[in-house]
Amino acid sequence: MEYAKMRAVAEELAEYADRLDGSWRVEIGAAGPVLAMTHRPNRYHGTIHRIREQLDEQLPSTDPGHICANGPWIDHAAIGRMRLPGAAVIPEACLDEEGLAVDATQVRAAIEVVSPLDPDNDYRDKLADYPAMGIPHYLIVDPRTGTIEVHSEPCGDRYRSKESYIYGDKVPFGPWTVETRDFRRYGKAGNDAG
Repeated sequence: MEYAKMRAVAEELAEYADRLDGSWRVEIGAAGPVLAMTHRPNRYHGTIHRIREQLDEQLPSTDPGHICANGPWIDHAAIGRMRLPGAAVIPEACLDEEGLAVDATQVRAAIEVVSPLDPDNDYRDKLADYPAMGIPHYLIVDPRTGTIEVHSEPCGDRYRSKESYIYGDKVPFGPWTVETRDFRRYGKAGNDAG
């Protein structure tokens, strides 16, 4: 199916999802448009919030005019993908543009906090799609395990560089640093690894 038709189907699915109970996301992956229910606990939202706050503090000095925005759709028509990250570093002006999605060429980084129900989407599908879309930096935070992966140097459908960290580390992420001492794991009283 050509990408314009997939986008039309995705937009229809998004309109349909708006009428459903619960929280839903629409993305276009390798298999085409997907409508999936999302299960995002409070700790998912708390982690995204902490990352956004930290990056927004640093962006004026590293990338003036950019912000870390909650999940705008990212679109790459040439490879037929449209993804919805937890957050993305984009020019603030993109949020005033017409349309459903931000062009992938505008995206400096994608951030995902792993969902307890669909970890493969972040570790397999998006780990192939984000480099293929040319996104320079990809951060995966996993509250199930208390681990963090930083991916960079896109090359085709993979990243050449991968660095691993644990909760409590100061994580270098592109030109930024993410302090993880206040991140919380799913099902844990605090941020302990045990």
